[in-house]
Amino acid sequence: MLKAIAIDDEPIALDVIKSLIDKVTFVDVLRYFTDAFEALEFMKHNQIDLIFLDIMMPDITGFEFIKTLPIPPMIIFTTAYSEHAVQGFEMDAVDYLLKPFSLTRFLKACNKAYERQALNTQVLAKPNVESHMFVKSGLENVRIAFEEILYAEALGNYVQLVLENKKIVTRLTMTEVETLLTSYGFVRIHRSFIVSKKNIQKFDKKSVWINQTELPIGPIYLSSLEQTIFNLK
Repeated sequence: MLKAIAIDDEPIALDVIKSLIDKVTFVDVLRYFTDAFEALEFMKHNQIDLIFLDIMMPDITGFEFIKTLPIPPMIIFTTAYSEHAVQGFEMDAVDYLLKPFSLTRFLKACNKAYERQALNTQVLAKPNVESHMFVKSGLENVRIAFEEILYAEALGNYVQLVLENKKIVTRLTMTEVETLLTSYGFVRIHRSFIVSKKNIQKFDKKSVWINQTELPIGPIYLSSLEQTIFNLK
């Protein structure tokens, strides 16, 4: 069961979610908020897996709200503005629901959240003994050895896995790839890049070099990268 909250400054919009959530057996919405700051206070004392989040709110936008969270839960944006979709997915949102949305579309978004949670739980529970993974690329399921992967790069709605001798494009999110790879010696350096630590040749404040390829470091990832590298055994 996913524990969720919903945040929207319009009570009518929250009523829509209330009516739809009754049809979803695996999501429990604990509270509905018209005030985002009340939601923040609630989250300090309650573990939340998923937020249904409006974007355009009077005191703080949905994007700004997410940035206040040290470890954001899964996010499903609910908004009347289609022009923010790209930014929403860049923030690794599970889905982006454009108002008014149907039960079918709402259920699809909830299913995505459930599948992502199941994937995260599976990876965390699995001993770090696997040497490979399978990813779907086109119509094929391709076996990839972790040691062959140099880095992963976000390409719109896809992720490109760059190996020593080839590149494989798969329809995973960066969050899903990060979850899969972190336990196997990989570190995120940018919202668009996850790299193999053992293949880092050098780095400075702005860039990492994987073999001869220079990749950018996002400012918010520099501290965790330095800590990871200098703690390497």
